[in-house]
Amino acid sequence: MGKHLKKAVLPENYKNYVFDLYGTLVDIRTDETRPFVWEKLALFFGYYGAHYEPKELCSRYGEIVKEQESNLKKVLDVRRQDSHESSPEIEITSVFLQLYRDKGISADEQLAVYSGQLFRVLATDYVRLYPGTREMLMHLKTLGKNIYLLSNAQRIFTAYEMKDLGISSYFDDILISSDYRTRKPDEQFFKILVQRHLLDSAQCLFVGNDSKCDIAGAQNARMDTFYVKSNISPENDEAEDANYIVNEFFEWEI
Repeated sequence: MGKHLKKAVLPENYKNYVFDLYGTLVDIRTDETRPFVWEKLALFFGYYGAHYEPKELCSRYGEIVKEQESNLKKVLDVRRQDSHESSPEIEITSVFLQLYRDKGISADEQLAVYSGQLFRVLATDYVRLYPGTREMLMHLKTLGKNIYLLSNAQRIFTAYEMKDLGISSYFDDILISSDYRTRKPDEQFFKILVQRHLLDSAQCLFVGNDSKCDIAGAQNARMDTFYVKSNISPENDEAEDANYIVNEFFEWEI
């Protein structure tokens, strides 16, 4: 049973602080199911000769994602030398490249990136920092702490959103799952960070809003954990075995 806190105030006795992004530092609302998204995206694809009906584009997008995830999982499972199950993370640019190729269009990677970014913008209602996020990160830096990000995300979305929000510079390193073809809760993703920076896991506090991906994953990597139940945590999510628990998270405090 972890320590329940009324306010989201991080303990200061750790050397390394590893953060999840969405639902922990950044509040975001997206909806990829709206017809508007696929209508506008189909129009954009048509500009470059890849003519889709909106429902066709939506359906084919989902099929390609599933196909690529399945193929990547097979590769990762073959490579593994332990009993843990792999958690594949495809690079979404390849999905948009395939959507063009399906229509006989030899799109370059830049067009695929722009297509993916347009898709993200169309599906996003808002993206913003939780109150107090910047001040909390600044406080950790003034204390001389190391700050890292470990996010299940796509670089072509996340790197740009972090830059727009003005928080990229607070991190000593930023690991985005699409770059590594694996994601939380896979222990391999955590190990990449630990090994790259020669971190002592006992001196790491992982901060996240998902009991499985963040808390269980970090615990398997032998890190202490700080759980915040935010507005975009999984439904009915609980993390009673986290070291610190904030069940009603709205803002960061110092």
